[in-house]
Amino acid sequence: MKIVEIWFDKDYIYGRDDEGNTYRQSLLWYPRLKAADEAQKAQYRFGLGGIHWRNLDEDISFESFKYEDAEPSPLQQFFLTHREINIPEFAKSIGINPSLLRNYINGFKKPSEESEQFILNQIRKLGWELSAAIF
Repeated sequence: MKIVEIWFDKDYIYGRDDEGNTYRQSLLWYPRLKAADEAQKAQYRFGLGGIHWRNLDEDISFESFKYEDAEPSPLQQFFLTHREINIPEFAKSIGINPSLLRNYINGFKKPSEESEQFILNQIRKLGWELSAAIF
C-alpha cells in the first residue's frame, strides 16, 4: 500500500492509497503535526515508505495507516494529552513497571482489560487527590 494523498481536520490525518481506500489516524499520535499550522502541515514529501515533514521532524509510515489502533484507547489518550505527567514516577507509584506502562501508551503492548481498568482507576484516584489538595 502507498498513500498518494493526505489531508487534515482538527483531530485526524487522512490518507488515500493508490487503490482509492481512505484511512485515518488520530493526530494525538503525532503531537508536532497536531500543533502545526496549515502551512507547516503542507510542507511534506512522500518517500518510499512514508510521509516526511522535515520542518517538523515528523514521519508517518504508509503502513501505519492500516494499524488497528488509529484511535488511541482511553488510557493512551490520557497520557498523550497530558504529557506533563511523569510516566515513570506514576508507574512506580501504582506498582507497574515504567517500561511496561510506556509500551501500553505507545501501543507496543496491549494491556489486559483488567490492567487497563486498574491504571484508569489509579488516574482517577490521582485526579481526586489533586482536586482535594486545591480545596
